[in-house]
Amino acid sequence: MAVRHFLTLKDLSPAELHQVVESAIALKKAHRAGTQQPVFAGKVLAMIFEKSSTRTRVSFEAGMAQLGGSALFLSPNDTQLGRGEPIEDSARVISRMADLVMIRTFGHDKIERFAQYSDVPVINALTDSFHPCQLLADIQTFVEHRGAIQGKIVTWIGDGNNMCHSWINAAVQFDFQLRIACPAGYEPNAQLVESAGNRIALTTDPVEAVSGANLVTTDVFASMGQEAEQQTRLEHFASFQVNHQLMSGAADNALFMHCLPAHRGEEVSAELLEDKNISVIWDEAENRLHAQKALMLFLLSQN
Repeated sequence: MAVRHFLTLKDLSPAELHQVVESAIALKKAHRAGTQQPVFAGKVLAMIFEKSSTRTRVSFEAGMAQLGGSALFLSPNDTQLGRGEPIEDSARVISRMADLVMIRTFGHDKIERFAQYSDVPVINALTDSFHPCQLLADIQTFVEHRGAIQGKIVTWIGDGNNMCHSWINAAVQFDFQLRIACPAGYEPNAQLVESAGNRIALTTDPVEAVSGANLVTTDVFASMGQEAEQQTRLEHFASFQVNHQLMSGAADNALFMHCLPAHRGEEVSAELLEDKNISVIWDEAENRLHAQKALMLFLLSQN
């Protein structure tokens, strides 16, 4: 049987993604009730970080501990990956010693090459192209607060980055409409947009994009590695802040999400971020923990 990986949302079928989300909700309830079972006893997750993180490391490491397993933190300074060992060789070695591998890196080609030579499931914990684990948590959060996301309208405001790309995949896999509002020159990958067909609408007008939306979401204007562009991007994105005024055009009971960390006063106003009637960012952040536990359980059950 071929090893199942999770490099993008497209690696699981829509039915399997729904299964993972429902499992995540159940695991969250079990954790809070104190009935979670140590089903990962003896299992090891290798966590390879070439990009720093708060939520990714804490959620995966805590998730493995809660399910009875253990996690190894590996940075380029700790491994031969940082000293020029071929990715293919590292994949062969690490996958013989761990039951799962999680990678947070820059180029998406790196994680694809690692997965090609790995004997165990590989999970994309973020690349420059996609961030699928965050989308599992986001969908879980919407389901918990508003029910099924199928047929709903989601609006992405900001850069056409890795998060935007994963929202495009989510629109296809979870069957909803996605509107993307970004300044000219900052659009998401054109091929990806085209592949999603009529589920995607592009605009440079945030007000138009938000009109009637059930969920509005954003990210920082300058992602990790783009710090040199910070000032230029702030100028180009000046009219793309999500705030109460913009949200007033969304549907009644619309939610706001942000993958965090957030820059208050830039992509989102501090007032909106802290408005518990609209913003569900803390639930969203916590759900990384439960969604990833559900994902790991699914992947290990398939291999």
